[in-house]
Amino acid sequence: MPEPQADRNGVERAAILLMTLGEQEAAAVLKQLSAKEVQRLGAAMAQLAGVSRDDVSTTLSRFSSDLDTQTSVGVDADQYLRKVLTEALGADMATPIVDRLLGGRSGRGLDALKWMEAKSVAEMLRHEHPQIIAIVLSYLDPDQGAEVLNGLPDALRADVITRIATLEGVHPSALSELDEVLEKQFSGTNASKSAGFGGPKVAAGILNLVGAASEGKIIEEIGKNDATLAQTLRDLMFVFDDLQEIDDRGIQELLREVTGDKLVIALKAADEPLKTKFFKNMSERAAEMLKDDLEAKGPVRLSEVEAAQKEIVVAARRMADEGRLQLGGKGGDEYV
Repeated sequence: MPEPQADRNGVERAAILLMTLGEQEAAAVLKQLSAKEVQRLGAAMAQLAGVSRDDVSTTLSRFSSDLDTQTSVGVDADQYLRKVLTEALGADMATPIVDRLLGGRSGRGLDALKWMEAKSVAEMLRHEHPQIIAIVLSYLDPDQGAEVLNGLPDALRADVITRIATLEGVHPSALSELDEVLEKQFSGTNASKSAGFGGPKVAAGILNLVGAASEGKIIEEIGKNDATLAQTLRDLMFVFDDLQEIDDRGIQELLREVTGDKLVIALKAADEPLKTKFFKNMSERAAEMLKDDLEAKGPVRLSEVEAAQKEIVVAARRMADEGRLQLGGKGGDEYV
């Protein structure tokens, strides 16, 4: 029997929506997502089964769309997934991803690491030279890089972050050799990628997401050998409480990017001044609704609060990079 719509989570609903679109349209959506988001959606699409038209209709209503005539639900999910991911990512990248999602082999080379669990990546890297680890972590998304860093021995972490922060690039031939080594571990081949990564911002982005306890220890250890670099990393870092330093216009821009549910969870452990900052940049009705939601929300695990806060911080940093807001306090870059 199909699952009741009430039991569908957001990823499953998004997967149903994508499968109601034509392949070209779904591929266009996937092109806008990160590797981790594509993986989560792809996994959900691969696992969908027994989706009724009532379920589809309910999902589409939640997205304020009526796409019944375009639905692709009912076709072979494996075939649909392979076609859409190939259109979105190209055959070279899509094939290993689809194989992994459908129970086949994992991906290849450096790109494959983005589709692996952080624990597995950390285990694979823990005995490598710190410079190799630094290059790999620079290549990963910051949140995955932070998880991998947390999985490494304590003695390695500060050394790796220092190397990331001082990494100005990698010669293409060296990167190609690293890619080939990883390919051998995955029994595959892959072309080398751009060498333009690393630097203090990448290191700070990873540190932002490793957790306060680990972050402090790593910065302290770096400071013993390079006080200037340690201060540079502190200046580049940005945490949820620092949203207080963003101007009103920036907060209003940020609110357009953040879902109400995510904001409620993130604000559960926030100080009153930061809550007030958000309230005053919303309409009176929206602010009252948010206050009501905060009061009605039951206990939330600290891990959930931290995850929601990290997601909002990542959004703020992305928007700052796009020039849509200016980060204040220790995380801000000056405008000239």
